[in-house]
Amino acid sequence: MPYTRQALHESRRFGVRPVPPLRPLAWLAMGWRDLWRCPLPSLLQGLGLALIGSLILTLARDRFWLLAGAFSGFLLVAPILATGFYALSHALELGRRPDLGTVAQAWWPRNGQLVKFGLLLALAGTGWVLVSAALITAYAPGHISTPADFLRRVVLAPEGYLFEVWLALGALLAAPVFASTVVAVPLLMEQRMRVLAAVFASWRVVMEHPAPIALWAFLIMALTLLGMATFMLGLVLVLPLLGHASWHAYRDLVRRPQGEH
Repeated sequence: MPYTRQALHESRRFGVRPVPPLRPLAWLAMGWRDLWRCPLPSLLQGLGLALIGSLILTLARDRFWLLAGAFSGFLLVAPILATGFYALSHALELGRRPDLGTVAQAWWPRNGQLVKFGLLLALAGTGWVLVSAALITAYAPGHISTPADFLRRVVLAPEGYLFEVWLALGALLAAPVFASTVVAVPLLMEQRMRVLAAVFASWRVVMEHPAPIALWAFLIMALTLLGMATFMLGLVLVLPLLGHASWHAYRDLVRRPQGEH
């Protein structure tokens, strides 16, 4: 396993800073500040991602068995979709005035490792959509076409454990993906390193800070669900907020090698 050992050694170049349990609230405050320091590129990105969510809703509105998996799969790939927000916050940190060009440059595939990680996340998201759809269509007692059908025949079903199994499988996939992405994407954007090394660094952050990371996961989920509940309109604001805040989470949690600034 020489590749794994090399990646583990590479990940240890980066230390983990201690943070208090409620520190994620400060990340949100800093993310909110960054959003309004560069509102146009931030909100345009938020609008674009909200339109993607609306497209998913439109295409699957009569197939809630697919919609439930599609939206949870969307959350799995969200860390890579936030790359533009990381770039904006990084530019602000350096004293620059970021614009749409900053975002475009962040999305230009110069970093092969970042592209590779994005493809892996997309694969994980697609896999979950297929598993979710297959599980619900195969075992739900009746056709699931609306949220009411999903609530009545899956969530509140008097017999069976379909909803519990669906949740357990989703958590089984989402937990390691989230742990792998807490700081990995900003690391890959800023540093030249292997995907596996960035993932190891992210896991170390999670293991050393279970309480603040658990709170951070809860805030991400709650705010995202709130944005979705407003017919996707809230995502225009929520996604930039979370994207900028995630950059500050990375800055707070990861100590770069001595001599780097």
